[in-house]
Amino acid sequence: MLLVAAVTLEARSDEKAESTPDDRAREFVNQLAQKEYGQAVARFDSKLSQHLPADKLKDLWEGLLVQWGELQKIQRTRQQAVQKFQVVLVTCRFQRGQLDVKVVFSENQKISGLFFLPAGNYQSPAYVKPDRFKETEVTIGTGLWTLPGTLSLPNEKGKLPAVVLVHGSGPQDRNETIGPNQPFRDLAEGLASQGIAVLRYEKRTKHHRIKMALLSGSLTVREETVEDAVSAVRFLQAHERIDGNRVFVLGHSLGGYLLPQIGAEEQKIAGLISLAGSTRPLEEIVLAQVKYLSALNGEPPAESRQKLQQLAEQVALVKSSALKPETPASQLPLGISASYWLALREYDPAESARTLQTPFLILQGERDYQVTMDDFAKWKQALGGRKDVRFKSYPKLNHLFMAGEGPGVPVEYMIPGNVAAEVVDDIANWIHGQR
Repeated sequence: MLLVAAVTLEARSDEKAESTPDDRAREFVNQLAQKEYGQAVARFDSKLSQHLPADKLKDLWEGLLVQWGELQKIQRTRQQAVQKFQVVLVTCRFQRGQLDVKVVFSENQKISGLFFLPAGNYQSPAYVKPDRFKETEVTIGTGLWTLPGTLSLPNEKGKLPAVVLVHGSGPQDRNETIGPNQPFRDLAEGLASQGIAVLRYEKRTKHHRIKMALLSGSLTVREETVEDAVSAVRFLQAHERIDGNRVFVLGHSLGGYLLPQIGAEEQKIAGLISLAGSTRPLEEIVLAQVKYLSALNGEPPAESRQKLQQLAEQVALVKSSALKPETPASQLPLGISASYWLALREYDPAESARTLQTPFLILQGERDYQVTMDDFAKWKQALGGRKDVRFKSYPKLNHLFMAGEGPGVPVEYMIPGNVAAEVVDDIANWIHGQR
C-alpha cells in the first residue's frame, strides 16, 4: 500500500554558479555530515524544500545513519546528464558499506532531487548465510496464470518447515522491490539461513500485467492475490523436501490484510504471519495516507486540498449504497473498478480471523504511517485472548520493517537497508516453536 510522493523538478534559471556541480554536491553531503540541515535545505529548489524541509531532511539522514553507520569518507563523484538536469553521484563510504548520494541539479543550479542508492548491487544483511541454503527457480499455478518464483531450501536433512511470502498492493516482483530495497529477499534468505524453506514469486499483476489490465473491470483481491497464495501453499505441501503439515503464510501489508481469506480457503496452513497487515477498510487507508502526506509540511496548498476533497468523495461513494458494478472506475479511489471495492464491502480481516483456528504471529512497525498502530490494536482486540496468537511491535521500524528515526516519510523507502534482524529472528523462532 505504497503511496509515493513525487518531487517535481524546478524550472529554468539563467543564474551561473562559480563552482562545479561536483563541488556543490560534495559541499551538500558535507553539510549533511556536519548536521547543517538548514544550510543544506537552502540549496533546494522551492518544490524540494516544500517536500523535504530541514526537520524532515534531518530525520532522513539520521535514519540512514542508523542503517549504515557514520559517514567516513567521500570517495569520488561522477556526473550524468539527464535531459536538462545535471546529476552528480557522490560515492560515500559509511561504517557498514558504500552508498551513492544522487544529487539532481536543475538549470538554475538548485537541488531538485535527492536519492540514496547502493553503490553497486544489492547487499545481503549479515544474518544471511549463503552456505546454509540453495535457491531454485520454480513455477506455481496452472493454466493462464502460472508464475515464476524462487524456492530457498536449507541444506538440513529431513522434512523442512516452509513459508510462502505474499505481497503488498501493486504489481510487485518476488523480492517486493521498493526503491533500492528488497524486503522479501531479506526475509527469504534470512529465514532459509535458519532452517526454514521460503517460496517467493512474481505477483500476478506484474507478471501478467497486460492480461490483468484487460480484466480490470472485474478484478478482485481473489484474482490479484488470494488464488496465487493458495497455489503456492499447495505447491509446498506437495514438495518432497517440505513437511506438508508445517507450511506457513507470511503476508505483508495487503498480504497481511488478506491472510484470513487465504487461511479460510486452505485450512491446513500451519500458521499465519502478518507484517503490517491492515485491519481498516482499504478505502479508509488510502484516504488516511493521502491526508498524512498532505499534512507532512503543515497546511496543504489549495490544489492538494481540492484533491483531498475529491478523494474523500470517492471514498464516500465506495461506502454508499450508490456503488454499483457499473460505477465508472474514474469515480472511485485510485481508479480501481467497482468490482474490487464491492468484493471487500463486507470483509473485516480482524473479525474474519476470529473464525479461524490457525495460529497467528502479528508484527507491526511503530513508525509505519501506512498501516498504523490503530490496525495493530484492532488485531489485538479481535485475537488478544488467544494463547496461539503472538503480537509484537517495533518502535524504530517502518512499513518495510527497516529502522529509522522520526516520523515516517515516503523518501525513507529510497534509503538502502534491510529488514531488521530482530524481525527475522522473531519469525524463525515462532515458526520453529509451532509443532
